[in-house]
Amino acid sequence: MYTRDYKPKSRKSVIRMDPDCAICHAPATLACDCEAKGLEVAVRQAEARMMQSIYNDIRSWVRAHAQDYILEYFRLLTERRKTAHTAHLERITAHAYHYYHAPPHPNEIAAAQAQLKRGIDEDWQASVQRYPEVLEYFYSLVELTLPDDNEPAVKDPPLSALSGSRKATRRSNGPGTVASGPSIAHEREPLPLQRGRTPPPLEPMRSSRRTPAPGERRAFRPPPPPPTTYFPPY
Repeated sequence: MYTRDYKPKSRKSVIRMDPDCAICHAPATLACDCEAKGLEVAVRQAEARMMQSIYNDIRSWVRAHAQDYILEYFRLLTERRKTAHTAHLERITAHAYHYYHAPPHPNEIAAAQAQLKRGIDEDWQASVQRYPEVLEYFYSLVELTLPDDNEPAVKDPPLSALSGSRKATRRSNGPGTVASGPSIAHEREPLPLQRGRTPPPLEPMRSSRRTPAPGERRAFRPPPPPPTTYFPPY
């Protein structure tokens, strides 16, 4: 009878644990919000560094076009007002020569001039009061586009986990985040204003593993097993 050597199989045990807070080093069971607050600060700082120039360009573009529209709108109103004023002077002059064979009284001319001044002031006030509407219109013409999630620069960003992070350069090709307006290349007619379509809000990217927001409790979720295993001593 032959005997077989019996070798017991060794069990591989894997140690899994949720890391402590990277800010205050508190255990994960305390569910602190230090990492969430730190992420919010980092997002605001990155937005200020990378997006402030884009915001400034958009603001300057919208402001310039809104001012041009308001000035053109005021010019059209004052032209109509001056045309009506000229017609009114012609009527009172014709009336004075027809009945009195003399030019109109200076008081009538002064009253007509005062009426024109009040009308111009009203036109300017009406024009300036349209700034909120005009600004919203030109802001609605600005288009913001995001790269597709399947692009290589998104799926495999040029950030090395071993040598440390490095600042990603802006891509010269591909639909990166851009701000554009149709009125940059072609001037638009000042009148009438047409209501533009406001772009829908951007949906945030969902991730299964994320830093909880402030006030949100962080559930205990073990990380994936490490590449090496732990063998207990015999």
